[in-house]
Amino acid sequence: MKNGKLGVAIHGCGQVASAHAASWKKNPQAEVVSVSSRRRETAQRLVDEQGLECTVHDDFDSVLADPAVDVVNLSGPNHVHAVQGIAAARAGKHIMIEKPMVISMDENRALRDAVDTAGVKSVVSFVLRWNPLFESLKALMAAEAVGRLIYAEVDYWHGLAEWWTGFEWGHRRDSGASTMLLGGCHAVDALRYLTGREVVEVAAYSNNAKGLFEFDANVVAVLRFADGVIGKTSALFDAEMPYAFNIDLVGTEGTLRDNRVWSKKLMPGQTGWTEMETILPNSGDVHHHPFDAQMNHFTECILKDRESHCNVADAYHTHEVCMAIDRSIAEGGRPVGLPLQ
Repeated sequence: MKNGKLGVAIHGCGQVASAHAASWKKNPQAEVVSVSSRRRETAQRLVDEQGLECTVHDDFDSVLADPAVDVVNLSGPNHVHAVQGIAAARAGKHIMIEKPMVISMDENRALRDAVDTAGVKSVVSFVLRWNPLFESLKALMAAEAVGRLIYAEVDYWHGLAEWWTGFEWGHRRDSGASTMLLGGCHAVDALRYLTGREVVEVAAYSNNAKGLFEFDANVVAVLRFADGVIGKTSALFDAEMPYAFNIDLVGTEGTLRDNRVWSKKLMPGQTGWTEMETILPNSGDVHHHPFDAQMNHFTECILKDRESHCNVADAYHTHEVCMAIDRSIAEGGRPVGLPLQ
């Protein structure tokens, strides 16, 4: 720590890194001390845009060797997250890692084990966990507003094409990996987080209407949870519509649909849906995401020596479900059980 603040190194300077940097700047207990990228000019551009006073690197090893760095913020392309996260853990750095944190089960196990062995703190950027609607839904579920849960559904519909700044690497199988890992993982993580349940079986199908991606762009999966709750998730990259993140939590005593509440228990006199006026997860713009809250949460976890509810160990299960969905697709929709062998 320098001047009583955690030193943060941002590595990877794509679009989301600017949102990360803006949030770290607001945190009174942290300071960006390093920015790095494969191309030094890219790192310098982020430094200039954000008005940062820090070192600039094009070599990740030099970042890890810097004693001023306490936290490594990994925001490069998907396929480099795991190897960089493992290296950061072995160097004793705390890790903020963008999703997906891995693109294979071998990487998933290796990163989980490296963080556990090193004893460093971690947070995976399933940033919607800090969205105000998610916080409200989580509270309503804890209050048993829907009674006994019977069905859960979350969808990630985000039409993507060449205009997207990450398309160059995101559309490829070797770096974007799959629709579920590239974006649908947000929906899978929301299902796990909002229900508080783990998936034990999936069956999935896909298609690729426009052919813009090397993998099928549109995916739908049916899910079975450990206690018999059933569910569904979908991710559509070929969708011609504004960004949508649909949430349905259905129970024996009520239903939550996005920001609409129907609850016989909490509001027995209801005659129609009660709508919550809150910030919705209705934009794919990274500057709309609640990174301020995520960075504040992670800083507190480090300083108070406690684990995040969204650490690498927890995110391991979200990624495992995504890869089970991909496996089911590859096997023609055959049901796939979890945990994966």
